[in-house]
Order: sequence, then C-alpha cells, then structure tokens
Amino acid sequence: MYRVLLYYQYVPIDDPEQFAVDHLAFCNELQLKGRILVAKEGINGTLSGTVEQTEQYMQAMKEDIRFQDMVFKIDEADKHAFKKMKVRPRKELVTLRLEDDVNPLETTGAYAEPKEFLRLMQEENTVILDARNTYEHELGHFKGAIRPDVETFRDLPEWIREHKEELAGKKILTYCTGGIRCEKFSGFLLKEGFEDVVQLHGGIVTYGKDPEVRGENWDGKCFVFDDRLSVPVNQVNPIVVGKDIFTGEPCERHVSCANPECNRKILCSEKSEHRFMRSCSDECRTHPWNRYVKEHDMTPEQIKERLEAIKTIAFPL
Repeated sequence: MYRVLLYYQYVPIDDPEQFAVDHLAFCNELQLKGRILVAKEGINGTLSGTVEQTEQYMQAMKEDIRFQDMVFKIDEADKHAFKKMKVRPRKELVTLRLEDDVNPLETTGAYAEPKEFLRLMQEENTVILDARNTYEHELGHFKGAIRPDVETFRDLPEWIREHKEELAGKKILTYCTGGIRCEKFSGFLLKEGFEDVVQLHGGIVTYGKDPEVRGENWDGKCFVFDDRLSVPVNQVNPIVVGKDIFTGEPCERHVSCANPECNRKILCSEKSEHRFMRSCSDECRTHPWNRYVKEHDMTPEQIKERLEAIKTIAFPL
C-alpha cells in the first residue's frame, strides 16, 4: 500500500539551495518519490511512498520547529505517483511575480472550512474565483465558478485589475487544489482593496474528503500534479464536465500534447489520442520532435496518410 502526501508551509527558510540539497538526500534515503519546491518563503510538496516511508517523513518534518504545524493531505494509492524524486529551490512557491509581493503570514484572506464554503457559495452577491490554470478548470470546478480568461496563475493579477469595477462590493470566494495558491491570491485581492475575501481552507482536496460536505457542488474531477492526473471529489452527485478536445464528447482523460515545445494539457479519449497523434494541432502533429511519432516509429508516408485522414473527419477540431 502506498500513500500520496500533499502539503505546504509558508515559513522563512534562510538557505533554500542548501535546504534543497539536504532534503533531497533525506528523501532519497527514505526511498520517496515526488516533487518539492523550496523558497525563502517556505516549502510546497507532493510525494509518494509506502505507509512506513511517508510516516517517517511526516514525523521527521514535524520534529523541525518550522514545520511542526504543517498539515499533510493524505491519499491512498496502489503505487508510486511519481517516477523520480526532485527537490528544487525557487524564488516563489507559486508564481505571481508581483512587484510588491504578498507575504501570506501577514496578509491573506479569511479561511472557510468546507461546510462554511458550501454555504457561502449559495449566498447572493458572491463571486467564486478559480485560482487554477485553464486545463485544471476544464476537468472540474465548483458550480458557477469563474475561471478568469488567462492561461496561467501569474496572469491573474492583471485580469483582476481589468475587472475591478464588476467585482467591487462582492464577497469573493477563491479556491485551488491544496490551498497554497489561494494563500497568496487572496492576500493580493486584499491589497487591491477588496474587503470581503474568503479562501477554501485546505483546497479542493480537503473539500472532497470532508465527511459532511462530501464534495457537494463540485462538477467533474480535480486535476493533480502527479502520475494520477486526476482524483474524484463529488461523492454526492458527480457529473462529467470535461470534453474531448477533438470530438466534444464527455471526457476526463488528460494527456500532454506530443509536441514538446507545446506540451499543452488536453482532454482526449484513448481513441482520439491515436487518431490525432496526441497533438492539439496540425502544427504540433508535424513538429520534428513530435513524441507520438517517435514512440510509434511513424514514417513520413504514415504521417502524411494520417494527416489526410484527419482532414476528412466531419466534426470540427
């Protein structure tokens, strides 16, 4: 039996580079696999291992005064959720690139536990803002949530400033996968002058596990940044909201575009993956580094035939 741990802690770390080196050695000693980011502002990680290995990791972390209050979100798994163990130093745990950065230890939105968040979502004069990326929102989101028309998290501040008038005077609810992005995003909203800002404590992952709420009001699945790619959330009345990018049919299967220079996350069935060479466009299908072509040893003639066949398909791409 394996476990997947998701966690973060905003806390000062004096030397992230040395911490990353030492922490990687520690994780390798425990034979863990995962991805951990370290910055002067704290730590953000997801890792997998056996029950014994993850217990040892959590115990060791809590013995460090900096992480003694850190909350670990735990999922059971049949195998490792990662192929390697990586620990990387970064300037920011989540990338907003603000000129006047937000310190969540000083400025952050009010926390709402899952039951309270569910109640608040149904109040009038409330706006629910998804703080995640577009491809995450496409797979699943809260009913009525707004996904700002931006591609990445760092683009959110500009969108907020452009829509300041229509958001003025409203209660703003924010959410993300595990809570770390909202710690900064909600603080940014407060610094921009919004007075009533609430964040989902513990994120979507915690919301889906709450025994009272059981993921109610969530549509689709939750994208996660490991080999599982998605996890279920709604245990009450789940529905599929994701759509195959090629056919428009209901789909909850994520793949990365085979063009390594694109690498766009797309939803598509296994049939569509092979039919369209796991590529989001003709440009990506004909890219010289296309991974699908290499994996299947496709010849130029085969590529040409496939491209011609795609042109005859009736439904729009």
